[in-house]
Amino acid sequence: MPLQSSTAQAALTLEQQLGQKLILDFRYFCQQGSSERCRTPLTQLPEALANAISEYNIGGVILFSENSQSIEQLVSLNQQLQTAASKSSSALPLFISIDQEGGRVARLPRDVATSFTGNMSIGATYDKHGSYYATQSATVLATELAAVGVNVNYAPSIDVNMNPDNPVINVRSFGENPSRVATLGAAQVAAFEANGVISSLKHFPGHGDTNVDSHTGLPRVNHAKEVIYQQDIAPFKQIINEQSPGMIMTAHIQYPALDSSTFTSVDGKQMIKPATMSRTIITDILRNEINYQGVVITDALDMAGISEFFNPTEAVINTFAAGVDIALMPIAIRTADDLVKLKQLINALVAAVAAKQLDRQEIAQSAQRIVALKNKFKLSSAFTATDTQHQAQQLIGSQAHRAIEAELALAAITEVKNERITLPLTFAAGQHVHIIMPDTRKCMAMQQALETYSQHSLSYSCSSLQGFDPQQAHADINKADVVIAGNATPKQSAVEIGGMDDLADAAQFALNNQQQPKALESLLKVAKKQNKNTVFISLRAPYDIAQFGNYADAILASYAYNIDVDNKTAVTGPAFTALAKVLLGKSSAQGSLPVTIKK
Repeated sequence: MPLQSSTAQAALTLEQQLGQKLILDFRYFCQQGSSERCRTPLTQLPEALANAISEYNIGGVILFSENSQSIEQLVSLNQQLQTAASKSSSALPLFISIDQEGGRVARLPRDVATSFTGNMSIGATYDKHGSYYATQSATVLATELAAVGVNVNYAPSIDVNMNPDNPVINVRSFGENPSRVATLGAAQVAAFEANGVISSLKHFPGHGDTNVDSHTGLPRVNHAKEVIYQQDIAPFKQIINEQSPGMIMTAHIQYPALDSSTFTSVDGKQMIKPATMSRTIITDILRNEINYQGVVITDALDMAGISEFFNPTEAVINTFAAGVDIALMPIAIRTADDLVKLKQLINALVAAVAAKQLDRQEIAQSAQRIVALKNKFKLSSAFTATDTQHQAQQLIGSQAHRAIEAELALAAITEVKNERITLPLTFAAGQHVHIIMPDTRKCMAMQQALETYSQHSLSYSCSSLQGFDPQQAHADINKADVVIAGNATPKQSAVEIGGMDDLADAAQFALNNQQQPKALESLLKVAKKQNKNTVFISLRAPYDIAQFGNYADAILASYAYNIDVDNKTAVTGPAFTALAKVLLGKSSAQGSLPVTIKK
C-alpha cells in the first residue's frame, strides 16, 4: 500500500488546478501506429506518459482489466504512476481508480481477485440478512483494491432498477425499492471508505429506468419531477445525509422534468442537456438543494451519450461549467502523438477561464475539494513495491475472502416456484441430465458443480444457445430424466460468452441474440410436451421468468453466472456452486426477489 502521509500544498496555479480536474485512461498504448487501431494493453508506464502526468499535474487515472495481468505487475504499474505524480510541480498523489463493483463489473482478474455475485444478489439477501453482505462484500473489495494501490472505486451503483428492459444497470442495482437501495448503498460506502478506498456513488440523478445504454446512446427519463425525487434521487439524498461518499458520478441522461434547457450538438441539432452538463442538476440540485459537498465526477466522457454530440474540449468545458469537479476520460491517449491533444485541452481550458466561459473562483474551489479529498484519505505517492506485492499476494483472493463470496452466492439463490416437488432433485445412478445454457462454458460449469455434489454418477448433455443441432437437442431431451435450463437477460457480451468456440463447433446452427430466446422457448416446449422434470434458472436479471417460467416445474434465480476458474480441468464460479447445492438439496434457497416479476 502507499505510505500514509498528509499532503499539504501551497495554492495551486490555474494550470495545476485544471490538471487535477482530469482523470485519464491508459487502457491501451502503442509506441507506433495509429491511435484508432491501438489495442496493446498498457501494463508498464511508458516514459512519455510518465512525463505527461508530471508536466500537467494530472489528478488521476482509471484502470481497466487490460491494465491488470498479475498482482505483481499491477502493484508495479501503480508505483510507476504515483512516482510520476510525485515529480509534478504540485507533487499531489494520483487518484488511482477502477470499476470494481462486483458481479458483472469487475476489472481485476476473476481467477485472482474476489469478484462476488453483484448488487442484485446482495439485494436478494436483504430480507434475511439485512445489510450484512453489502458490508462484507465492500470490505473485501476495498481491502483487495487498497492492497494493489487503488484508492478510488466507482461503486456502488445505487440506481433503482424499475425498468425490466434496462440494458446497462439491471443486476448492477440492489433492486427496485429506493429505501432498500439506499440502506445497502450506505453500508457499502461506509465499508469501502473505512478500508481506505474512496467510494463513488453512481449515476446521479439515476440510471435505473432507462431502456438505452448511455455507452451507446443518450437515454431520456420522462418521469414527473415528484417521481424522480421519490424514486431516482431518494437513495442519493439518504446516503449523502447518512454516509456522504467521497465522490458522486453523474449520468449521461436527459431529465427534462429537472432541466429542459438545450444545447446545440456537433451536427447542429437542438437537444436537452444531459445531467452531466446541467448546472441545474449538478449545482442547484446536488450541491445546493441536497447539500453534497464532496467531489463530483462525470461518467466516462468517451461514452456515446456524450461523445456523439460534443467534441472532447466542448464536453469538458460544459461539464466544468455545470459544476462538475472531475472529467473522467476526456480524451483518448493511445500513442505519444495523442499527448498533443492533452496539451491542447489544458490550453483550451485556460482560455475558457480567460474568456469567462468558466469561473476562475469555481475552478479554484473545485480543485480545493479534490485536494481536500486526497488529504482526507491520506493519499501518498510514496510506495514500497516489494512490501506491497507481498501483502497483496496474502490478501487478494484469499480463502477467507472466497468463503464470503461463496456465502453471498448461496444466500442469494431464490426459489420462485417448485411444483410436483421437483426440488430438491433426486437421482439414481446412471440417470441423464440435459443442460441448456447461454454457452458451453456455462454448461460445463453447471455440470461440474452437479458432479461435485451429486451422490451418484450421472450422464450429461448440453445445448448451447449460441448454436445447437435441433435434432440432437430433441434427442437429448427425450432421454433426459431432468432438464436444467438457464438464461441470461439482457444479452451477454463477447467477453462474458468466453470467445467464439461455440460458433466454431456448430457454425451452421449459430444463433444471434434475437434468435436465442425463441430457441430456448422451443426447447422448453419440447421438455414440457414430454413431461420432463424441468428447472428454469434465471442467471441474471430475473425478469425473464415471466417469459420462460411457465414451461418449468421449478424456478431458481441466481442473479449471476460469472466463471472465475476456466482451465483444462475446471470451469467453476460461485453462482454455479451455489445452484448445485440448492438443486441437490445440500442447502435451501433463502433469497427473495428484489424486483417485481410480471405475471
